[in-house]
Amino acid sequence: MAWRAALRSKAVIPALLSCSSHGRLCASPTFITQRNNSTSPKIKVDYDQTTGVAVMHMQSPPVNSLSLDFLTELCISLEKLEMDKGCRGLIITSNQPKVFSAGLDILEMYGKSPEHCGEFWKVVQEMWLKLYGSNMVTIAAINGSSPAGGCLLSLTCDYRIMADNPLYSIGLNETQLGIVAPFWFKETMVNTVGHRNTEVALQLGLLYKPAEALKIGLVDQLVPEDQVFSVATQTMTKWLTIPEHARQITKSMMRNPTIDKLRTNREADIQNFVSFITKESIQKSLRMYMEMLKQRKA
Repeated sequence: MAWRAALRSKAVIPALLSCSSHGRLCASPTFITQRNNSTSPKIKVDYDQTTGVAVMHMQSPPVNSLSLDFLTELCISLEKLEMDKGCRGLIITSNQPKVFSAGLDILEMYGKSPEHCGEFWKVVQEMWLKLYGSNMVTIAAINGSSPAGGCLLSLTCDYRIMADNPLYSIGLNETQLGIVAPFWFKETMVNTVGHRNTEVALQLGLLYKPAEALKIGLVDQLVPEDQVFSVATQTMTKWLTIPEHARQITKSMMRNPTIDKLRTNREADIQNFVSFITKESIQKSLRMYMEMLKQRKA
C-alpha cells in the first residue's frame, strides 16, 4: 500500500503515474491473466488460482532492461499478488530469447537530471524490497543471460534455476561500467555466495558461466534450456509443501537484517546514488560504454 501511496505523490514523475494508471485484472474461475492495457506491456502475470502459483513473464524487448516504467509495472504486479492471500508462489522468467534481464537501463542514468536519477533509484529499491521481503515462495527461472541488475533480480528470489548453456552468463559486473554496486547489492550477494566470493566478484565485475555460477552457489540448479520452466514448476511444488508460517518466519529471520538496513538508510542511499551517478567522470564512463555497445551492433 505504501507503494501505491508513493505513486499518488506529486513527487513521482509523470512516467510513473502514466504507467501505473493502466493495470487491471481479467479474471476467470481458476485462472487470472494480468496485463497492462498499454500497447506494449512489459510484464505479463499468469496466476493459477488452483495451485496458488503465479508466473511473471518479463517481455520488454530486446533485453528486459530495468527501466523506470518496467520496474514500476513490476512493483505494481508484485503488490497485487501479495494482496491476494491465495497466491503462495511466484516464478519469474523471461519471454525474450537468450536473456533473462540485461540489468538497469543505462538511459535512465545517462544525461538525466538528479531528480530523475533519484526517482529511478527509488523504484530500483522498491523492486528489491518487495521481492527480497516477499511472503511468497519466489523462484527465478533464468532462461538466458542475467548481468548486473538482472543478477540482482535473480538474487532476490528464494531459489534460482538456470539454463545450462555456456553462452549465458550471470553476475554483478557494475565495476566494468565504472559503477559501484551499493551496499544492499553487496549484502544480497554475500548472503548468497559468501564474503570472499562476493569480494572478488564485485571488484573484478565478474560474469559467471552457468557451471561457474553453480559452483559458487550463485544459482542453485542447472537444467537443459528447454526444461527450465518445467523444473521451476516442479521445484515450486516441493517448496509449497512446507508449512507456510514456518517458512515465512525463517525467511524473514534470514533476510530482515539486510532489509531493515536499507529501509533505515533509504534516503541516504538515494542521495549517494544521485551524487555518484551524476559525476562527470561517471557520465563519461556510461557514454563510453554506450558507444562501445553501438560499435558492437554495427
